[in-house]
Amino acid sequence: MPVSERPAATPAQARRFRLKNDTADKMPNVGESSDPIVTRLVQEDKVPWYKKPNLRVMYVWLFLCCMGVEMTSGFDSQLINTLQFSKNFNIYFGNGYISPKNGKPAIEDGMLGFISSCYQLGSILAVPIAPWFNVTYGRRKSILAGSLIMCAGAIIQGFSQHVAMYIIARMLLGVGIVFCIISGSALIGELGHPKERAYLTSLFNASYFVGSIIASAITIKTVEITNDWSWRLPSLLQICPSLLQIATVFLLPESPRWLVSKDRDDEAFAILTKYHAEGDASSVLVQAEMAQIRSTIKLELENSKQSWRDMLKTAGMRRRVLIAVMMGLFTQMSGNTLLSYYANLLYEMMGYTSDYAKTRINIANNCWSLINGVFIALVVTRFRRRWMFMLSAASMCIVFICMTVSFERLRHAKDNGYKNKAAGVAALFFYFAYSPCYNIGNNSLTYTYLVEIFPYAQRTMGIGVEQIFGKLGGFFSTNVNPKALNAIDWKYLAIYCGWIAFEFITVYLLYPETYNRTLEELTFLFEDKELAERQAAAVEKQIHGGGGELGVDEDEKNISTLTERAV
Repeated sequence: MPVSERPAATPAQARRFRLKNDTADKMPNVGESSDPIVTRLVQEDKVPWYKKPNLRVMYVWLFLCCMGVEMTSGFDSQLINTLQFSKNFNIYFGNGYISPKNGKPAIEDGMLGFISSCYQLGSILAVPIAPWFNVTYGRRKSILAGSLIMCAGAIIQGFSQHVAMYIIARMLLGVGIVFCIISGSALIGELGHPKERAYLTSLFNASYFVGSIIASAITIKTVEITNDWSWRLPSLLQICPSLLQIATVFLLPESPRWLVSKDRDDEAFAILTKYHAEGDASSVLVQAEMAQIRSTIKLELENSKQSWRDMLKTAGMRRRVLIAVMMGLFTQMSGNTLLSYYANLLYEMMGYTSDYAKTRINIANNCWSLINGVFIALVVTRFRRRWMFMLSAASMCIVFICMTVSFERLRHAKDNGYKNKAAGVAALFFYFAYSPCYNIGNNSLTYTYLVEIFPYAQRTMGIGVEQIFGKLGGFFSTNVNPKALNAIDWKYLAIYCGWIAFEFITVYLLYPETYNRTLEELTFLFEDKELAERQAAAVEKQIHGGGGELGVDEDEKNISTLTERAV
């Protein structure tokens, strides 16, 4: 109907229209993605991944290689925590210090905090280099380089002769893990089929708990060894995840997006054909993906030099960087570092003082974390990202408030010469309750979200920004936690309550929604809509008539040849 012939809006309709606009103006800006063409094609694919042989095999290697990256982080957090149960570890590095609280050999709070935080310090030093290495040499070689560095760190750690040697070893482990995390999380997101990508990136962090369970289980027995091998053996065994990555990394294909950025389009198309279409070069999905990747990366590189300056060049990129900064801080300063690295101190505050009780509680908590972490990773991607981050922050805040009250009651009972078993049980309950609350957001969605909000040209640098602020937060908290906990006791937990409340507000005001879109559809989330329209037009052209500058032209790229290369 022509505009002139349309009936005038009624007063009620006009009020609803004004109300809708007023509400939209007051809501946070959650961004706008491009036309979800590839998303619609993916939704038409009803064949599950386990019935696709090529994709199934690739997912096995992805799990063994990239998922194994976070196993190292999980192993490390529990290694330092459980080695505190070892009398020989405390004697060797404690330099004769005796704890005034229990009269046992121990390491001074300042030195213990520094030993723990050197892992994060090494990562901070590596962040400026790791994204450049990743962009220059590819995802696989970056994983290999990081794994080799971590192997060296684990060997030095296991054979350390003094505390300085142990600290340097832990710094090397921190350097290597950044190379692997940045490249591993990017490779998972860029190789995975669009239908499973969110699940894969969410499971990436869940493997953290596999490493923590292994470390906890190992130290149950090694803590009983009466010589220095009680700490040397688990320190050496930290090499195992890195060896797994070295053995499997070249069984994976390279990232198609990295190949396109290096003008190796034929190899990228062959990989997409083999794994996303099971060798069917005529697949509309693969041709649309290829057109979308090529057009997006071309538009990105036209406006980017892939340098650190690009991270602050536009308002959209500055907002992405701010989100990455806050995510890095939130992942390490939401109370999780306190609960994982210094569980030994918390168990004693709860009244569980024997090594037998502490090691069993520790492994039980890690098993519980793995179970709920995997379940949440498989479920949480079905819901909107912002909602899940806000739910995570709100529930963590409630748990920490309850934990603070429980520890206050325990302190009151101790100061007045009686035992409060109910408060001890409550503190332990909320200690276990924290894990699923944290996993809903900061664990399961961190890398899913980072891969989604950053375009290809800045993706590894974006993850690098998150890593450097995450490691800075971890370095700060692992140094401060033991001192603050001993100095102000339960009141220190109250500080976390306020910080997590601030986290909720930040998510509400700052985080955009990225649910149910491909990486390319999210590329211009905050940018000029014209760029997103140009990208969508290139994909439509490929689907409905093909070829052209951004299509896969058969004269230039023989599809059968490409498929043969992939096979």
